[in-house]
Amino acid sequence: MEFKDYYKTLGLARSASAEEIKKAYRKLARQHHPDISKAADASDRMVELNEANAVLSDPEKRQAYDSLGQEPPNGRNFRPPPNWDAGFEFSDSATDGGQHSAFFEELFGRARQARPSNGRDLHARIELDLLDVYTGADRMIVLRGAQGEERQLQVTIPKGVHEGQHIRLAGRGGAGVGGAPAGDLLLELLFKPDPRWRAEGRDVFQGLPVSPWEAMLGAAVSVRTPGGMAEVSIPAGWKSGRKLRLKGRGIPGTAGRSPGDLYLVLELALPAAEGDAARAAYHALAQAFPAFDARQGN
Repeated sequence: MEFKDYYKTLGLARSASAEEIKKAYRKLARQHHPDISKAADASDRMVELNEANAVLSDPEKRQAYDSLGQEPPNGRNFRPPPNWDAGFEFSDSATDGGQHSAFFEELFGRARQARPSNGRDLHARIELDLLDVYTGADRMIVLRGAQGEERQLQVTIPKGVHEGQHIRLAGRGGAGVGGAPAGDLLLELLFKPDPRWRAEGRDVFQGLPVSPWEAMLGAAVSVRTPGGMAEVSIPAGWKSGRKLRLKGRGIPGTAGRSPGDLYLVLELALPAAEGDAARAAYHALAQAFPAFDARQGN
């Protein structure tokens, strides 16, 4: 097998920068491309240029190639030393279906690809309804790949997961090589925006509209929460931004973790002044508090 001096092919020193490699390849490719050059060996020359660029423009392949040193005295009967590639990792782009020399194939090509290699772990994000994590759920999700391809997966959402948590689906990642196991798929969980509530960690916040008389006099009300109906006592005396804490009513706990809390954020709701009776009631309220100034302190 003949040793290939890729630097010589591109007319570069071994210290050439990535930018110099790119410029040299583009210049020579324009010169020797079969659509431009009339030389009889234009196609063969282009194959050599493509191969040299494939190695030297890839940092991992270039580092591995450089570890072999310069062309040895037995360059036409070259064989790489045993385990020469230990510690190097090459991307699948080495086997791109193009023409390559025996030297390239020995180092980076199909012979390498045939070696058993575990598939890559893949990552994706999915959006869930907050209600799913209160009871757990089975959901069909659609994932889109980099090339636009789609695949459907049935996913079990465990009870008590929180936003930002990952679910590992064993064997659903990239395919293995040479009979090696496939990688895993890691799903990062996000919550869909919902006007009713939001989550911070395992705590959940929910707005609770209250009437003026409930806000000032107090009341016992029934509230629909993500975990079901709850009876809530609203204390007398309105305070802007006041929160009522329902302990343990947030995202359910899992093994070794306590449940979060549910915070009801009191929001003052004013009835519309529609009709004579409603307007009269507002006039009476204004007369009952002649000294009240809603803008005091502004």
